Amino acid sequence: MKPAPFAYAVAADLDAALAQLAAGETAKPVAGNQSLGPMLNLRLARPGLLVDIARLPALRAVEEGADAVRYGAAITHAEIEDGEVPDATGGWLRAAAAGIAHRAVRNRGTLGGSLAHADPAADWAVVMTGLCATAIVEGPEGARRVAMEDFLTGAYATTLRPGELLAAVEVPRPGPGTQWGYWKFVRQVGEFAKASATVLVDRAHGRLRCTLGALGTAPLVLPQAEALLAGDCTPAEAVAAALPDRTKEGRALHEVALARALSQAGIDSAGGSGA
Repeated sequence: MKPAPFAYAVAADLDAALAQLAAGETAKPVAGNQSLGPMLNLRLARPGLLVDIARLPALRAVEEGADAVRYGAAITHAEIEDGEVPDATGGWLRAAAAGIAHRAVRNRGTLGGSLAHADPAADWAVVMTGLCATAIVEGPEGARRVAMEDFLTGAYATTLRPGELLAAVEVPRPGPGTQWGYWKFVRQVGEFAKASATVLVDRAHGRLRCTLGALGTAPLVLPQAEALLAGDCTPAEAVAAALPDRTKEGRALHEVALARALSQAGIDSAGGSGA
């Protein structure tokens, strides 16, 4: 199929992009075009104007701080995978990026584009939520910071308001001895996950987080993180409490994903980590 007719503009800078997006209700930003492109061809999306933001310096910048690294939204998956930008986590981001779709997609797809698209099964949605990342949003009223678990609100839904852009993602640096695990189920390389989970144990900064992804909605931060880490709650119990409306069969993959993420983080889901 072919997309419905639309106008196309290359933004000169971030201010120009915001002005162009605010000018019409049907304007949409485009960078890697790995998600929007197929939607255009299927006519699931029919914007009147596409504003190209892929090469904006403000969205391509990476800023290193003592406590976090801020990644411009137009940084590609491949640039993270290849180590062309610093990895705030010491390797976890590179590993996650390497598992996204296929290399051709990673060459073009962007960090911000994936998060703004908010596919429930996408890697960055659950990984950035699990790492306690922060979305930096720019819009007509200025910049605002939104915790990732609040930025992603549902399937293909975010807190972005009309005329706003996801400009950057800030990822905290983990403290000494931090443990991390990320597991996803895919039938074959390149597919979206059927179930996924992350585990973060950063006691130096008081960040303990167990997160489920690929739920058909936004990632879910489990309230039982401390109990899971101590072995007082099993993955099956935590998932059952979090997804009470699903059958045991419907929860099975998420239970195993959480157990394997705990194992990757060096935590015995039966007996706790002792960390």
